[in-house]
Amino acid sequence: MSDTASANGAASSASDTSFFGHPKGLAVLFFAEMWERFSFYGMRALLVLYLTQHFLFSDNESQGIYAAYASLVYLMPLIGGVIADRYLGPRKAVLIGAAFLVLGHFGMAFEGSGSKQYVTVGGVEREIIGEGRGENRRLFIDYEGERRSVGFEAVGEGDAAETYIQIIDHKGTPESADDEVLASVAPAEYQLDTKREAPFVSILFLSLSLITVGVGFLKANISTIVGALYEPTDPRRDSGFTIFYMGINLGSLLATILCAWLGTQFGWAYGFGLAGFGMLAGLITFIVGKPWLEGRGEPKTPVKISWEAITWIGGAVALMPIYFLLRNDAIVSTALTFGAPAIFAGMLIYALVAFKAEERSRMIVAILLTAFSVVFWMLFEQAGSSLTLYASRNSDLTVFGDFKLTAASTNFFNPALIVLLAPVFAWGWTALEKRGLNPPVPVKFGLALLQVGLGFLVLVWGANAFAAEKEVDGQMVVLVPLIWLFLAYLLHTTGEICLSPVGLSMITKLSAPKVVGLMMGVWFLSSSLAHTLAGIIAKQTSSETVGGVVVDSARQLQTYTEVFQSIGLIGIGVGVLVLVLSPFLTKGMAGVK
Repeated sequence: MSDTASANGAASSASDTSFFGHPKGLAVLFFAEMWERFSFYGMRALLVLYLTQHFLFSDNESQGIYAAYASLVYLMPLIGGVIADRYLGPRKAVLIGAAFLVLGHFGMAFEGSGSKQYVTVGGVEREIIGEGRGENRRLFIDYEGERRSVGFEAVGEGDAAETYIQIIDHKGTPESADDEVLASVAPAEYQLDTKREAPFVSILFLSLSLITVGVGFLKANISTIVGALYEPTDPRRDSGFTIFYMGINLGSLLATILCAWLGTQFGWAYGFGLAGFGMLAGLITFIVGKPWLEGRGEPKTPVKISWEAITWIGGAVALMPIYFLLRNDAIVSTALTFGAPAIFAGMLIYALVAFKAEERSRMIVAILLTAFSVVFWMLFEQAGSSLTLYASRNSDLTVFGDFKLTAASTNFFNPALIVLLAPVFAWGWTALEKRGLNPPVPVKFGLALLQVGLGFLVLVWGANAFAAEKEVDGQMVVLVPLIWLFLAYLLHTTGEICLSPVGLSMITKLSAPKVVGLMMGVWFLSSSLAHTLAGIIAKQTSSETVGGVVVDSARQLQTYTEVFQSIGLIGIGVGVLVLVLSPFLTKGMAGVK
């Protein structure tokens, strides 16, 4: 680009106030990202329920798949960012990513008839039929030529307890004391067998692979284009990113209400299909709005057609290893659990050896803050796995009267609270800054960890003090009032607001100029590790299921409270440690705010 063109671009950027005082290109990116997040979070709200209830994967398998998927989603932007920087430019990378995402999200809507589970008793095999989704799922069986309900009875206590399958004849409507248990079968007397539709299982993993590749190309690069709309000295730059961030949360808020509701009330395909249409809307917005970007996001030199073709082909080829890793989540978990900490240690040694004085101290603080962020996100990201299943199994989803949320819809608490509270926090930090009381970044990290840990302890308190048995379709379940799950999300969200907005910004400010890109990679790697560790934690909450329904509600709640109490204490303990270290960390930042 010539100096004249560059100058004209700067003038154009400064004079363009078409979108609430910002360049009109921001409107394109706002709505493109809004619809992309709509599709992503819509699918995320349903995924674990879909895996456990439609494909009948066990809790362990489902939460392992989810963790591997989320981990890879945060790893792939490293590759997508490098390709965009060196060859394609951010705009073409976003376009390619969006196309992969559309295919992936629509692929999720091809669900088949679902897996089938059979119980064999005395040599006779009968199908267990599951109907409904989420907390409304019910089980039936063909018993002596008639359709009967399936229930469960826990016999014994603690580790010695066994789950008996009951065949129930409901004689009243609604169920009454006249209900009759026609058969009660001990575990030693029955055998369960699950049969899955192999083609649709393959479509599931291929769709997740397409989404993973798509996010890799889109996630980091669309933010790069936002930055390119403004000159470095443009005072609108920070507020532009704030508007863009609101688009992200608006998309996730709408998705966790609409996609979650459609998916659980009318069928998985409806929820995933709506997510697909959301992504298609984002792609169309990005294509139609290209002129408004005025060349932002284009490569420094013209892209050869061959490089663009190679990228499309490379993305398609990448589907194969990602597909393999998603089906073998233990490989992802093992590699990240051991590999990521080794990389952190290596970076710390590198910082000590390669840098001096203030540059070295800043690098050390950046690495330590990144490590502490792993603890926060591994607890926070229980939202998409264990907390969604908790909502489905042990949370009374009644809001008032007959109005109830779905388990998947409880994911909307976080984005709704972000939209409501982020401006309040922004105003509060500004007001404190004027008075010289704005906490330094390490203190905000410590507060974030305290809040995410406290959120789990509040959930445990609610479960211990207010859990109650309730009869649902003749089956006794133990439920906790919804307010306690809401309060946990409230504390997790206020913690997120303390940490997330400043985290990535601080990494760029604290890192030595020659390794900023490398440190950004380490930051994304930390998010990937956090999701892997979150999956390991979520697996500890696993329970025995039949037909996607938990067989012992009371034991399941006990498992949740034990795990949530442990990780809550970990969050608070690490938070206290960060607060104790904060004076030293703040000093090590050497004046960076």
